[in-house]
Amino acid sequence: MRKLLHSLSFTLFLVPLLMSVSFAQSDVSGTVQTTSGEPLIGVTVAVENTNVGTTTDIDGKYSIRMPAGSTTLVFSYIGYRSVEREVSGSTSNLNVSLEESSSELEEVIVSGLATTVKRENAANAVSQISAKELTGITTQSTLDAALYGKFPGVQITQNSGAPGGGINVRMRGLTSINAPAQPLYIIDGVYIDNSAISAGLNVISGAAAGGNTNVFDQDNPSNRIADLDPGDFQSVEILKGASAAAIYGSRAAGGVVIINTKRGVATPNAPQISFNQSFGWQQMLNPLGVREWDTTDVASVYGSGSVEIQNFLDAQASGSLHDYEDELYGNHGLISDSRLSVSSGNEKTAIYASGFHRDEAGIVENTGYAKTGLRLNIDHEISRNLEIRASSNYIKSSADRGFFNNDNTGTTMGVSFASTPSWAQLNLLPDGTYPANPYAPANFLQTGALITNNEAVDRFIIGGSVTAKIINTERNSLRLILQGGLDDYILRTTAIFPQELQFESGGSGTNGASIQGTTSSFNNNESAFLVHTYFAPTITFRTQFGLTRESFNRNTIITSATQLITGQTNVDQAASIDVYQFRTNQLDLGGFAQEEVNWDDKVIATLGLRADKSSNNFDPNQLFYYPKASLAVNIAEFDFWKAESVSLLKLRAAYGQSGNFPTFGSQFTNLGSTIIDGFAGLLVNTRLGNDS
Repeated sequence: MRKLLHSLSFTLFLVPLLMSVSFAQSDVSGTVQTTSGEPLIGVTVAVENTNVGTTTDIDGKYSIRMPAGSTTLVFSYIGYRSVEREVSGSTSNLNVSLEESSSELEEVIVSGLATTVKRENAANAVSQISAKELTGITTQSTLDAALYGKFPGVQITQNSGAPGGGINVRMRGLTSINAPAQPLYIIDGVYIDNSAISAGLNVISGAAAGGNTNVFDQDNPSNRIADLDPGDFQSVEILKGASAAAIYGSRAAGGVVIINTKRGVATPNAPQISFNQSFGWQQMLNPLGVREWDTTDVASVYGSGSVEIQNFLDAQASGSLHDYEDELYGNHGLISDSRLSVSSGNEKTAIYASGFHRDEAGIVENTGYAKTGLRLNIDHEISRNLEIRASSNYIKSSADRGFFNNDNTGTTMGVSFASTPSWAQLNLLPDGTYPANPYAPANFLQTGALITNNEAVDRFIIGGSVTAKIINTERNSLRLILQGGLDDYILRTTAIFPQELQFESGGSGTNGASIQGTTSSFNNNESAFLVHTYFAPTITFRTQFGLTRESFNRNTIITSATQLITGQTNVDQAASIDVYQFRTNQLDLGGFAQEEVNWDDKVIATLGLRADKSSNNFDPNQLFYYPKASLAVNIAEFDFWKAESVSLLKLRAAYGQSGNFPTFGSQFTNLGSTIIDGFAGLLVNTRLGNDS
């Protein structure tokens, strides 16, 4: 099955980028700029009521071929007011100026699983940023890092500075002891797995020795959302309130992050090709520097008769006081980022293809992150009433993460550095070995030079949708929308701690460790929606019904081999071998109904209900319900409002409920393996299952 899916993804990438269609034409070109005369890059120029469009180039210029019978061009750009211009048969040049809109009220945001609403009419807490705001001048290496500081009410905390991620995203006010509090991520309709999967380093660090019985919960894992490339994103929306997220069911208890990727523009013009390359470096900011010691300070820390006083004086006399902060964190990590994108198509087909490679070295020697990705998005109008959209994305990444973070053995590089004074002599000796650190269980310079801690990911994300316009009259519109997607990845972790390390030799530690893990994850989601809209002269009714299905399958195997044979790293070349396996299979089914009423953009009311059931529940057929309701009143739209200086004054109220699925296996009492009198046996876990 996996080979079939991989072959399908590659087939999508091989779809030709150029198509040609002959039709009656009228060419229009011009320049789009701001009111101050600055050219605008990437403005969407579309022919009204068609799929024909283009975007402006780096100089704000565009050229578009008008189909016969079309007379209106629409110019739109995030942060600016949209403009419509009539085009006659004799028009060949049309220049346009766009006025900046600070409120961006004309943006559309998500109102349901298959619908959107203008921001000025929304009653829910929804935040949105564009691609430009997300990535800025320099593209961030991971999505969670790109989101940092850009959404009010969203807490983004970094649990590790190691390359490749390690960031938690939480909506303000959401907490839980055992249940996940991370938001639900959806990219182009595909539910994305954001598991934080351990590499098994607890064998060395003892990170869980402080009391957490799950040894894999405190192991410095990275988030799998870090695999995604922010440079491919067109926009990111965050649904923060329960009223906004309730329609997504139990998985949306922590909020919803909806990502829309860049897509091509249906235009018969020549392909638009963009290539960007950037170089830079990263370094430590605001270093603490070397502590200024004198004999009095040394005596106060180590005692007045301590040998450390003489050690300090000898190092001071020989000029061998070290700035270990700089030696550990002082690397100037080079960063290179190369990106190529192509946008092409015709009046019925739009294609966007891109590829990138990013390589960044960390501020600690022998750490870094490299990622390569390919994307192909296709939109095609089969007929006037039938459209398809397809997205495919392949990501390959490798992160060398060093040995940091939570630690109860004092062996991680950051912890051992903190207790080491500047007169310690830890550098490489002439014979190629490292001296022991008498002030800590580890010589952090030796650790950084000799260990391996690598995470490697191969990931495919494929999604698609079909939209059929069943009814399309002046008063009624009925659409059937079918969506599906899959997220398939393999994570390989490799951690090698050789016997030469200070904390692995001389009877210390595990006498050499090789910890190797493999995680195979396959998730898929399918959904079907019916959306009916009734247009009356001053009121609009929009009714939605939908069914959803999500399946999540993961298998993690971590093999920890200790007491290694000298010079060996294979897990079978050890005196002690321990295997950990975690498998989860979850099936979620849901349905929803939602009614939206819009009275002339003055009063907008929404009422909805979601029902969910899951194989994780004790009764997998029991339904749990999540209602939602909202009301928005745009006072400035009423005739009695005369204050022209205030264009928006809105009262809004919203209510919603959300929940969380139980964790996998929580309804059962786990049994652990053990040896009893030389025979295999089982131990009952101290945490009982919950059958309610």
